[in-house]
Amino acid sequence: MAIAQSSLTVFFENPFWVGLYERRADGHYSVCRIVFGPEPKDCEVLEYLLQNFHRLSFSPALPDGGRPERTANPKRRQREIARSLRQPAKSSKAQQALSLQREEGKAQRKERSSAEQKAQADRLFTLRQQKRREKHRGH
Repeated sequence: MAIAQSSLTVFFENPFWVGLYERRADGHYSVCRIVFGPEPKDCEVLEYLLQNFHRLSFSPALPDGGRPERTANPKRRQREIARSLRQPAKSSKAQQALSLQREEGKAQRKERSSAEQKAQADRLFTLRQQKRREKHRGH
């Protein structure tokens, strides 16, 4: 049976509140960065996820290192949760996934802009040719 895990960490990244939505499923890891703006309430975050989950842009799936399942002492788990609530931070894997997503977007923009430039150059060339033909038409 495949185990799917997801977590959402909301933190303040000057000047906005940002959410980092991480998901692990079938041995793959992907992450999405959500900018909230002003500090969101818990109910607003849940409502946003329910309404906009299909629009979230996740990073390409990275192979998940896989964490061995172990049962931790309940007090230790409480301390870890309290520590994570005090200072939430992006994991290095999340940073890698977000940078990979940015690079892909950058490559797509570059490809799209070069295609637009080529189309514009072709259009201008045909316009020049057409003007030249019109100048040399007989009387």
